[in-house]
Amino acid sequence: MTSLSIGQLAALVGINASAIRFYETAGLLPSPERKKGQRRYAESQVERINFIKIAQQTGFTIQEILVLLEGFETMPTSVNWEQMARNKRTELEERKKQINSMIQILDDGLSCKCLTWSECATKIKNTGTCT
Repeated sequence: MTSLSIGQLAALVGINASAIRFYETAGLLPSPERKKGQRRYAESQVERINFIKIAQQTGFTIQEILVLLEGFETMPTSVNWEQMARNKRTELEERKKQINSMIQILDDGLSCKCLTWSECATKIKNTGTCT
């Protein structure tokens, strides 16, 4: 099994080594094996870190990511997990609507000749279209 240095792992996943150390401290990554005092990571940690990055980018807190990775300490886990998943899904759906709205604004702007969004919005308000 190939092991990676912290620098190699950081380069593979596109983050700083300090972020990997933070993930360890937060409990998101297990403490790595050490060889001659250097952290050595299994290649399987690449997938875990990519999952963590996606979760962070979509608004999950460190505690929520920890729960996704390790589960709940209290029972019943399925009820806790389901509630968290439903709440987070609602948040993500709202964010998705906002992103889609912004994409539509940008697409509209790309199809008109206005120099600013304000000018475009005024034209749409007055004429119903911006061309």
